[in-house]
Amino acid sequence: MFGTKIFITYGEHDMAENIVHLVLARVTGAPEGVKGISLFVVPKFLVNKDGSLGERNDVHCVSIEHKMGIKASPTAVLQYGDHGGAIGYLVGQENRGLEYMFIMMNSARYAVGMQGIAIAERAYQHAVAYAKERVQSRPVDGSINASAPIIHHPDVKRMLMTMRAYTEGCRAMSSVAAAAYDAAHHHPDADARKQNQAFYEFMVPLVKGYSTEMSLEVASLGVQVHGGMGFIEETGAAQYYRDAKILTIYEGTTAIQANDLVGRKTARDGGQTAKAIAAQIEKTEAELAKSDSTAAAAVLKRLKAARLAFVDVVDFVAGQTKASPNAVFSGSVPYLMLAGNLVAGWQLARSLIIAQDLASRSFDTDFMLAKIATARFYAEHILNKVPGIRDSIVEGAESVTALALDAF
Repeated sequence: MFGTKIFITYGEHDMAENIVHLVLARVTGAPEGVKGISLFVVPKFLVNKDGSLGERNDVHCVSIEHKMGIKASPTAVLQYGDHGGAIGYLVGQENRGLEYMFIMMNSARYAVGMQGIAIAERAYQHAVAYAKERVQSRPVDGSINASAPIIHHPDVKRMLMTMRAYTEGCRAMSSVAAAAYDAAHHHPDADARKQNQAFYEFMVPLVKGYSTEMSLEVASLGVQVHGGMGFIEETGAAQYYRDAKILTIYEGTTAIQANDLVGRKTARDGGQTAKAIAAQIEKTEAELAKSDSTAAAAVLKRLKAARLAFVDVVDFVAGQTKASPNAVFSGSVPYLMLAGNLVAGWQLARSLIIAQDLASRSFDTDFMLAKIATARFYAEHILNKVPGIRDSIVEGAESVTALALDAF
């Protein structure tokens, strides 16, 4: 085996006796294109028949990347075949490597989305702790006649609520996706397995794309809450921001996730899966309408508007991907962000319904009231962006491509 691989996380280190690499490569005489790619296991040290380590395989680290963030994680450039050729062991059948790799890839994409949620949660916790102890200025409402911790200031509350709502929404979305994955594999009913599989596959680019883009915004807000101290390394806020950036790139950039959402998850079935999700959201709207609370009414208003905007975009994508691909793909990332925003908001709407019921029965009341407040905030400050994004996707493609290339 001969070739070079870049950006290989932990491709070389001293914390294990052996390192096993999964490598996509071509066998002699393989078809051109992706149909000729096979999957191989390539160990750093060859393994003897008795399980002991044998001689060094012809795979070597030729450099370690110098990165913007995640500096505790070595990212290697690997060279295969500098000394006669690396030995690899075929996984499965020849020429089915990309198919096999995507099983791992989809799992990794979900996992990267979870990384985004985790780093957002940590950035939020860090910012809340700082806001409760940093004293600066009197509250604008005069409630305290002296300088107070900055958490009393409305704009700091707005930033913290944005961080909290984004994180809780994406966590709920990822949890529902995970439940669908389990049902797709273990539900006793074949139709239910099929439906859950379609739902999970639609969710993967949202969990990966929306949650990681969200984490970057949340980490940035975390720096902002700290003010000038956020730009100072010793506070730790800047590290979350740097580390979060790679998550929008890992396992396929946000645009790659959006291409998947457009092509495989929306256009391929004519938007049927997407519209099935919209139908489920409409059922949640009906549940919200039964409540006489101000919070439920606010969430219902925004959720319905977002769902209708989503359906418009799904119709546009499903109907125009073949006829006007540039128009559709000009808005592919906004479509992913719109869909992720909607699904996260939908899950928080569901949590509001449950939290209102439990709070009415005095079950963990403070926690439930916080859930209700967070869901309402998400609806009024984040979910309400969806109709505007719809306009950019459906009506704004021409301005994306209008500028001549030599004018950039």
